[in-house]
Amino acid sequence: MVIYLIIALILAVLAALSARRFADFRADRQATEALILSQPAAPARFDPVMVAPLPEPARRFFLYTIAPGTPLYTVATLTMEGKFGMGDRAKPDYMAMSARQTLAAPTGFIWRMHARRGSMRISGSDTGQWTRFWLMGLLPVARMGGDADHTLSAFGRYIAEAVFWTPAVVLPGPNVHWELVDVHTARVTVRHGGLSQAVDVTVAGDGRPIQVRFDRWSNANPEKEHRWQPFGGYLSEFRDVDGFRLPTHVEAGNYFGTERYFPFFVVDVTEIVFPHD
Repeated sequence: MVIYLIIALILAVLAALSARRFADFRADRQATEALILSQPAAPARFDPVMVAPLPEPARRFFLYTIAPGTPLYTVATLTMEGKFGMGDRAKPDYMAMSARQTLAAPTGFIWRMHARRGSMRISGSDTGQWTRFWLMGLLPVARMGGDADHTLSAFGRYIAEAVFWTPAVVLPGPNVHWELVDVHTARVTVRHGGLSQAVDVTVAGDGRPIQVRFDRWSNANPEKEHRWQPFGGYLSEFRDVDGFRLPTHVEAGNYFGTERYFPFFVVDVTEIVFPHD
């Protein structure tokens, strides 16, 4: 009888975990569909006049990144392969990783990933509302979000990514302001829903963005306390996609520009799609 009770308990736990995993899959799908629906149905087309008043590095950036006449889509779906570091600079502890992301700034994003090292598997999703990861597809190892710290940290991430993957989002407007930093760098500040994030973009002579840097609200520090910390990365391997010229290799991490910089996110983008009718 005791054995039967133990078996019944194990089955009940497995059923509960499976139900939670299914709920996560459903939430991922619903979040993705909602973000894709935010794509403008009939977007304006890019005209260099739109960026004429901007600081010179910002103007260079847009003229390199968006071809004249390009529909200004603001939602993109990206497929990527690479590695994700679970450690630090001294011991990166990289795992092979594949992911699919829908980026719809300033509304939000969803990043769904699978990582592996040897027999270990980690999978899950990250959004502006939650971070949910599972070990071996069965055991929840990280469930967080739904608070102001998580929301602000996520906002920094997807605004920075919008700069180089959905640049139409950061064209000048009521909630997007550009200013000069130096001869090769401009700063964009995006405001949305009471949040604000500034991102510095450094461009080459032809306007190609080569790095982004920003202060991110993060607890990725020994004290595990949320505070503003330098974050950023390097961009390369540009590809033309539907009138946009976008980087397909990105290396990014905490403490960018310091001796503590650790590129825990290293990816090659294999596909970029701007979903629309």
